[in-house]
Amino acid sequence: MKLHFLGTGGYQPNERRHTACLMIPEVGLVLDAGTGAFRIPSLLQTRELDIYLTHAHLDHIVGLTYLLVPLIDGRLDRARVFGTRRVLDAIRTHLFSEPVFPVFPDNMELIDIEKRRKLEVGGRVTIEHKSLPSHPGGSRAYRVSWKKGRGSRSFAYVTDTSVDGSYNKFIDKVPLLIHECYFGDEKANIALRTGHSTTSQVATLARAVRAKRLLLVHVDPCTDSDDPIGIQHAIDHFPNSQIATDLLEIDLNSKDWTNSSTM
Repeated sequence: MKLHFLGTGGYQPNERRHTACLMIPEVGLVLDAGTGAFRIPSLLQTRELDIYLTHAHLDHIVGLTYLLVPLIDGRLDRARVFGTRRVLDAIRTHLFSEPVFPVFPDNMELIDIEKRRKLEVGGRVTIEHKSLPSHPGGSRAYRVSWKKGRGSRSFAYVTDTSVDGSYNKFIDKVPLLIHECYFGDEKANIALRTGHSTTSQVATLARAVRAKRLLLVHVDPCTDSDDPIGIQHAIDHFPNSQIATDLLEIDLNSKDWTNSSTM
């Protein structure tokens, strides 16, 4: 299985990064559907998609509308969209409102996850989720697990949150931590006000939860430089840190998939 990073920027796309979207094509799993979701059709390996949303901010859901054509032209039989009731209501009422986008696909299903702590995708992957209260409107963290030989592997996807200690246990000992890092350390005050994280905060968290590798996503889109958030500050706290880039691929079945050279 390969994990594809289709959108690694925050808030708005720029020349280098689209907004939040990750995908494991082999099992039809998508995490968030930002502008990076335009890349989904070219990677399809299944007739169905399971899309797990962290929250309903536009940079995480607008890509749902991009799936209309593959859903009606036969490339996809069904898309199931998972989120909290509040998120799903926002999608139905606002994103697919008649003045904005009047066609809601018959084969797109909205599924409330709040009463289901653990879900499965493609009979191979297990997904657990946890509330992240510090971002305006809230967000959701996901932990994705699968069997590998006699053991199991997992990664966590955590975005749009402050590093507040509320989810440390949920991601404890996760081999791969994919975490938002919207701001560099010099903008800590803005991060706190907006419910986002800074570079050193996330790296310190990765060390505290005993992760093996840290990939930073949802980075500041106001610059399209290689390093908009001061990656050296992360490396100082947690050496195996890097900024994820659009089109990065990780082979989840590789023996050394948590190593920063694995693509």
